Amino acid sequence: MMSPVTLRTPRLVLRRWEERDIEPFAALNADPEVMQFFPYTLTMEQTISMVDRIEAQFESAGFSLWALEVETTGEFIGFVGLSRPSFQAPFTPCVEIGWRLAKEHWGRGYAPEAAREVLRDGFERIGLLEILSFTAAINEKSVRVMEKVRMTRNPLDDFLHPMVEDGHRLQEHVLYRLARSNWQVSNTCL
Repeated sequence: MMSPVTLRTPRLVLRRWEERDIEPFAALNADPEVMQFFPYTLTMEQTISMVDRIEAQFESAGFSLWALEVETTGEFIGFVGLSRPSFQAPFTPCVEIGWRLAKEHWGRGYAPEAAREVLRDGFERIGLLEILSFTAAINEKSVRVMEKVRMTRNPLDDFLHPMVEDGHRLQEHVLYRLARSNWQVSNTCL
């Protein structure tokens, strides 16, 4: 399944990755505030490897994490997209929606705006029946984004992330879900 070259929202362009994205993405991944809900920041080499994996997933699956830019300026500000978690849990295999934005772009509504378009693409073009999202239980900003895009949480789905060491402050995770049928109903009502 070929992925489109771009997705668009009123303010944003979601596109495949370009060489010019590497430096600002590495800076974002090295920022301790941006990465506060991840076990560690990433180096330039880890960032390059991540982009290579993202692009490989676009080629193999037809979806991945889109590079995100502001339409009016062309500025790269992070990513929003779909991926398959690499760990095993009661809810895997699955497709997850996730995002990471440079902190100077927080609080502008970019993450939910882009996430809505990624959900639409996931349900309409890719044909997914359900999309999940999860984050550390203490990550209130990401939880708000999940709720803004009408994902719902059942506390019985919450889990201890198997790739985070026991007792770590980030081990406890919340899981949110959105079924295609619920997405269709919510979009019909808008």
